[in-house]
Amino acid sequence: MPRYRALLRALAPITLLVPLAACGGSSGAGQGAAPGTAAAPGFPYTTANCGVTSTYQAPPQRAVTMNQHATELLLALGLQDRMAGTAYLDDAVLPAYKPAYDRVKVLAKEYPSKEVLLGANPDFVYGGYSSAFDKAQGRDREALAGAGINTRLSVEYCTDGPVGLEQLKTEVTEVARTFGVPERGERLIAEQQRRIDAVTARVKDRGRPSVFVYDSGQDSAFTSGGHGIGNEIVSLAGGTNTFADLGDTFGDVSWEKVIERKPEVVLIYDYGGTTVEAKKQRLLNDPALAEVPAVRNRRFAVLPLSSAVLGVRVADAVEALGRQLHPDAP
Repeated sequence: MPRYRALLRALAPITLLVPLAACGGSSGAGQGAAPGTAAAPGFPYTTANCGVTSTYQAPPQRAVTMNQHATELLLALGLQDRMAGTAYLDDAVLPAYKPAYDRVKVLAKEYPSKEVLLGANPDFVYGGYSSAFDKAQGRDREALAGAGINTRLSVEYCTDGPVGLEQLKTEVTEVARTFGVPERGERLIAEQQRRIDAVTARVKDRGRPSVFVYDSGQDSAFTSGGHGIGNEIVSLAGGTNTFADLGDTFGDVSWEKVIERKPEVVLIYDYGGTTVEAKKQRLLNDPALAEVPAVRNRRFAVLPLSSAVLGVRVADAVEALGRQLHPDAP
């Protein structure tokens, strides 16, 4: 997971929520309403996000999203008609959102250059990871603000402490409010909560297996710590994150620590050029890990990486992992 590793060191077929209908606003984010027109209901709107305070005179009309969870949240809110571009998917976009996604211009396979980004003439840029706003590439939030462009970063990457459903609610609520569609955000949150509650009710009386998240790594293991939504997903699905005491979203741990903690399940994050099967074989072929219960019993679970971040796939991830951890739950 090289780009996530660099970022952090520097600082299942399931029911999907159908996107809601799109609706327009009167003018771009951070811009005044057109002369002689009434302000959009609920505007001006001021929000503080990850150390940046922005005032919107009207809902954004030309948003650019970078990273999958930012893109899918806008699509889930039915805002594809207000997207001027998108970039950087880790997985295929969710099937329910693909028709809407196909109507949005893809600016780059990964992050666009500053010139390409500005060429889309955005009035709002939404990044899922801190790396979306790379100062060295001229995409930092301060520089974009200087160009009259408002920005947002997912609160998963600026929350002081563990990230859970309250942060998911904050993210959805504030994004929906920024675009002037608060009722859509409320419906999305309610649907996520309903599905998650159904899983927690099914697994509440079951044992809670210890779960080691294996993202990547050879000499050491890159795993999920206690401060990301991945930790909460494991808990809601009826497990216990082996490295919940790691005070970060992701981090490196030694294999000796993995052996010492004797996880009962290995949860593999599926993404990039290394296959799930290759990750399994790395664990199964290491003699030092032979007596780790999860490896000895070949007990593996799998989630796509895009489900283990703060976005509209949280309920999907809880449902999928709940089934894998507790296949006999009613």
